[in-house]
Amino acid sequence: MTLKRDLFLAGVIVAASAGLARAEMTATAINDLNVRAGPGTQYPSVGVATRGSQTLLDGCVSGSNWCRVDVNGMRGWVYAQYLQVDQGGAQVVVDQNRDDLGVPVVTYETTASVAQAEPTPGDELLGPVGSVDTISPPETVTTYVETNPGDTVSLGGDVVVGATVPGDVTFQEIPDYQYRYVRINDRPVLVDPGTRRIVYVYQ
Repeated sequence: MTLKRDLFLAGVIVAASAGLARAEMTATAINDLNVRAGPGTQYPSVGVATRGSQTLLDGCVSGSNWCRVDVNGMRGWVYAQYLQVDQGGAQVVVDQNRDDLGVPVVTYETTASVAQAEPTPGDELLGPVGSVDTISPPETVTTYVETNPGDTVSLGGDVVVGATVPGDVTFQEIPDYQYRYVRINDRPVLVDPGTRRIVYVYQ
């Protein structure tokens, strides 16, 4: 009898632990959110998660504020700034507490349903790669880039940190920030306007 009781209690503890682990990855939508087919505003919306909707959080893209969720029967991507998680009785915003919350890192692979801009033969090439200081853009800059996508520029070569952007490419200014912004082959990048080298590539 004692053995059965101990096994039952052990099962309850395991079940409770599993429930807690799942709860840690459950987030609430702070506002009405567009759920998108990919991690960016350039991807089509697959639906709307209304304010207060409970979402199952799969994880977020490294170096980005986009997270993959299951919500109201939809699976897609939402902005981490508008998700909050219960942490010890306090509601915390996901994009400010990803490390503390242990949010997994996920990746996004382009599907045929979402067309990406690709360079064509004859497009101007990115220049040689040089050394640059590593930067980590603040949230205000990331938000600005996400909400002001702009037109994409098609260039040959790899879009990587340190690559030089041709002189005829125009950069967008970012308020109160030393670097500029441009979208190359549909990938947002930050550029040092003095050297014209890419200092950060959004994934």
